[in-house]
Amino acid sequence: MSGQVWVSLISVGGVVLGGMLSYLVQHRTQLSAERAEQQRQQSALSEARRAERLALLERFIEVAAEAERSAFSRPSEWDDTHAWYVTTQGVMNRLWVAERLIRIQFALPVHDAARAYFLDLNRTVWEGLPDGESVRDYLEDNRLTFLDAARAVMG
Repeated sequence: MSGQVWVSLISVGGVVLGGMLSYLVQHRTQLSAERAEQQRQQSALSEARRAERLALLERFIEVAAEAERSAFSRPSEWDDTHAWYVTTQGVMNRLWVAERLIRIQFALPVHDAARAYFLDLNRTVWEGLPDGESVRDYLEDNRLTFLDAARAVMG
């Protein structure tokens, strides 16, 4: 073979090798960019879910506090036209919904703690407590159990 053919073959080989290397680098760069985008999206989704769960906890705690105030202000005599009953019925309905949403968004230990707290609140609001028992003391254990369970899952 003549020298020119060899130079041409080496030149073509260099172009092919350069093209392959360029393709490999571009392919790796694209995969790396895709992985980084997936991680960014996963991180954003996780943060959005955490914010949603935190807002749900805040809603539950806020409505539970309203229910506790209703339990503290429970009149000895009331009927379904009494202002306390009307207000309390709305609060307890909102608490019931918030407790169900806790079940959807959180693991069962958190929901179980929220449920126990809800049931204590419900009983205290509608049935009252025997004379001498404190609303705060009666609700304290299940309230703290719920808050501890929520803190454990939220980190």
